Amino acid sequence: MKIVTLGVHILDVLVRAVDEIPPGQGSVLVEQIRLSPAGTAGGTALTLAKLGAEVLSAGAVGDDHSGRMLISMLEDYGISTQHLLTKPDTQTSASVLPIRRNGDRPAFHVVGATAAYTIDDVPLDAIAGATHLHFGAPEFLGGEVASKILAHARENGVTTSADILAEGNPGLLEWIAPALPYIDFLLPNDQQVTGFTGTDSLEDGCLALLERGVGCIAATSGPNGALVVDGTSAVPVPAYETDVVDTTGCGDAFSAGFLRGHSLGLDPVESARFGCAAAAHVAAGLGSDHGNFDLTAIEAFVAAHPPVAE
Repeated sequence: MKIVTLGVHILDVLVRAVDEIPPGQGSVLVEQIRLSPAGTAGGTALTLAKLGAEVLSAGAVGDDHSGRMLISMLEDYGISTQHLLTKPDTQTSASVLPIRRNGDRPAFHVVGATAAYTIDDVPLDAIAGATHLHFGAPEFLGGEVASKILAHARENGVTTSADILAEGNPGLLEWIAPALPYIDFLLPNDQQVTGFTGTDSLEDGCLALLERGVGCIAATSGPNGALVVDGTSAVPVPAYETDVVDTTGCGDAFSAGFLRGHSLGLDPVESARFGCAAAAHVAAGLGSDHGNFDLTAIEAFVAAHPPVAE
């Protein structure tokens, strides 16, 4: 599997555990403070690399220490960063995440260099030479631009997938709608699906997105796992039990596991189990890069936890 992860790359600063923000200039001792690569492209890239994929990151960072650190951390996982461009006079996209004891994670975010990335920066030759293209947050370039990139991938026999970073609303759906017919696998969360479509149920929302041209949807639903909808069936895939420390990056880990499973010839439901397994490993620690696991470990984990017959 050779995959280009295109789009949002973020440097996360995570603080755990945060019960409250001290007033004024007060301070409080915490258990952990960590830095981690993240984002719908960056976070997915690092889990894919753990799972043995050849990964090329494409996106933008700022000309600052955060950008250089983010590039270095991705390279530590063997990810190619030659297409992760440095944008002058801007800062690297970054988040500060105070993690609550139950794993919830409010966020303080600066968009930074992500907003400076344009279609002229996209490595079309690298995409054409890959087996997969994962588009992390196509809303930043817009549906018209994203459709051209995804169509280019399709024309070269590249499997396409996408995830969304922004919250779901009908206006955003119309913004990205031109790209949807060129997406083989859409990997949103449940709130995005129902927010986009105005539906009451996740299944109905997925069906509405399929009508827009998406090939298959695997929508995550937090502790409920995922729902895989392809037009002929809607199959729930339960989450695996784990002691949740931090949910940061779980959606990106699911995307990575799903896509790696697909590359190995698994069907969408089996791929979703791979995704849920990767997410469970990431949720057990702090940050998108948590977990010393590889493909063999995920395969063994899934084999040891077969679906329960109804």
